[in-house]
Amino acid sequence: MNQLSVRRVRCGFTLVELLVVIAIIGVLVGLLLPAVQGAREAARRMSCGNNLKQLGLALHNYHAAFGKLPMHGTGPTNETSRSTTAAEKNDGTGFTRLELSYLVGLLPYFEQQALWEQVSNPMVESDGDRWPAFGPRPLVLKYPPWLTEIPTLRCPSDPGVGLPALGRTNYAACTGDGFYDAENGATVWTGSSTNGRWLYNSDAQAMQRTRCGMRGAFVPRLATRFRDLTDGLSNTIVMGEITTGLNDNDIRTVGTSAPSKASGSKSAAQSVADNPNQCNDLGFVDATRPSFWDTSVVTTYASVSQRGFRWAAFHTLQSQFNTILAPNSTVCLVGGADTYGIAPPSSRHIGGVHVLMSDGAVKFVTDSIDAGDPNVPCVYCDLLSGGANSITEAGSESPYGLWGALGTRNTQEIIDVEF
Repeated sequence: MNQLSVRRVRCGFTLVELLVVIAIIGVLVGLLLPAVQGAREAARRMSCGNNLKQLGLALHNYHAAFGKLPMHGTGPTNETSRSTTAAEKNDGTGFTRLELSYLVGLLPYFEQQALWEQVSNPMVESDGDRWPAFGPRPLVLKYPPWLTEIPTLRCPSDPGVGLPALGRTNYAACTGDGFYDAENGATVWTGSSTNGRWLYNSDAQAMQRTRCGMRGAFVPRLATRFRDLTDGLSNTIVMGEITTGLNDNDIRTVGTSAPSKASGSKSAAQSVADNPNQCNDLGFVDATRPSFWDTSVVTTYASVSQRGFRWAAFHTLQSQFNTILAPNSTVCLVGGADTYGIAPPSSRHIGGVHVLMSDGAVKFVTDSIDAGDPNVPCVYCDLLSGGANSITEAGSESPYGLWGALGTRNTQEIIDVEF
């Protein structure tokens, strides 16, 4: 009997075939990964714009209820003292120093009623800390509401998180194409820090400076209404994006007072107002990394000296922006973290920022928008020191092109182009 031999056949891949398959998978991943990342960023960008849309609805609902926009720079305060030490006390006697941002008043209008209840009522904590209604000044770390991260105020594309920031915000109020004395606005303090009084829209010089140079939809410490926006609601920016600081020297998030070192006979405020592009012209930007300040000239203040670190604070660096330099340009202040200066909007999106028009429309403005000549002086009147006026006359059209025109509320510019 013949025996049949059975040959066993092995199934499998050779090493060469396996390497080819791995190479093909690698190529496909390399091709698809940018598309996936792009899709994710597109979703984040859409979510960011939706947040701004929600804030726009809140703004309109607030205006419908009160007949005006929420004031930027407000809050219950001590009428005879503006001492920061006294304002920060945790024994129930602290006060706001009129430093609350417009976002505090908006809280119940974008589904933050619970947080509003905390803020608008006195609070006694288990550790013995006592806080008045509306809390101490909004830079106090111990007061729980100021630490709160509010999802509606955060753009998903912004990676900033945690201390030294308190509750961050990526959305700021537009104060127009000027900045002079935005830290006081229409309401100013007279007297010593512990023995004086607030002048509520009654100081002649402060009101002159306000009418002359604070030309945006929001005016610090002055209530504005939609009827004041005579350029048209669809032609006037009311809010926009800012990117928050990451503890680096990013030109968009870290303020520097370096211009005061080169201001000559002018005050730092006048020096920057007369040349908004001064920080660039004087070489303060790192030549090898143009998105960052040169570490030899940047001035680091306290932990609050970065963009968007305090949603409840009205200070320029925290929750304001102006339409002087184009989006994502340098932040160039005239002093410390709580002063005023050049503060453009910014974002982590590629190529531009979201802005909210006063009619509720959300637009994406590119970095290349016509922003005029950045070396032309801002509009300002009656400097605190010397009383000088800008060579750019009060009431004139914005010198900063379409971008500046979109930031002003009543300068009669005609906007007939898409942006």
